[in-house]
Amino acid sequence: MKNLTNLFKATILTSVLALSATAAQADTHYQRTASTITTSDNVQLYYKDWGPKDGEVVTFSHGWPLSSDSWESQMQFLADKGYRVIAHDRRGHGRSSQPWEGNDMDHYADDLAAVLDALKLDKVTLVGFSTGGGEVARYIGRHGTKRVNKVALVSAVTPLMVKTDTNPNGIEKALFDGIRKASNDNRSQLYLDIASGPFYSFNREGAKVSQGLIQSFWRQGMMGGAKNTYDSIAAFSATDFRPDLAKIDVPTLVIHGDDDQVVPIEVSGEVSAKLIKGAKFIIYKGAPHGLADTHKDRLNQDLLSFLQEK
Repeated sequence: MKNLTNLFKATILTSVLALSATAAQADTHYQRTASTITTSDNVQLYYKDWGPKDGEVVTFSHGWPLSSDSWESQMQFLADKGYRVIAHDRRGHGRSSQPWEGNDMDHYADDLAAVLDALKLDKVTLVGFSTGGGEVARYIGRHGTKRVNKVALVSAVTPLMVKTDTNPNGIEKALFDGIRKASNDNRSQLYLDIASGPFYSFNREGAKVSQGLIQSFWRQGMMGGAKNTYDSIAAFSATDFRPDLAKIDVPTLVIHGDDDQVVPIEVSGEVSAKLIKGAKFIIYKGAPHGLADTHKDRLNQDLLSFLQEK
């Protein structure tokens, strides 16, 4: 009888431990290390988590074909001001996995959600640059704003870049087809051409060209996967974010340069600011697409002021 009782107790204990393990697994269904998060579809995302862990949280979503390194000036500045700043390399970019499938805005948005979930983040300010602005918008479209405090869209691709019947002022699809062809022909040269030309407006007369910025852009781009960065061209150019922008119901800052040759202000920033209720719109006179580098001091201050607004 005693042996039977002990067996019964052991069985119950085993069941309880199994249930506890299952519950714990369900609560932490993302594998996480100090610098990686593995998503539910087994994509490993590299991320940075800087600043005081009890600070107000700001996340940064980067542009194509770059990585989280492109945000280092803003992240260091805000971390020094007491903010907890987090940025991940988008799937297929930087140090993250290079999956063959899933290189689209829905997956990008869900990956951002995975970062917020895995790190248990709330009351977050989401900052997105270029393609990252689309990622932020699609995140809100798919996941809402329950974890979001504020939004900042910087040189963002929203609301829709390509020309369509409902977007007659957009850019002809042939231009993006050309980028795709150049990516397949020689993407290393493509990245050098973009960085040394329109991205920073180094093609303008009298421009002060920085070889360091050109090399940094090229390095970040070449760290990404060839298939991933190719697929991403469609993601940033042909995704319609208008329904997503309509769901933004938190304070929003839109920043765009009026000399943006990559994502022209008249098809992006100006329209986004009108579609987002109550959005604050700041135009950087003469600023190029890559203003996070060329105008980093001003952008740092504008982001800080926005974060401090009550």
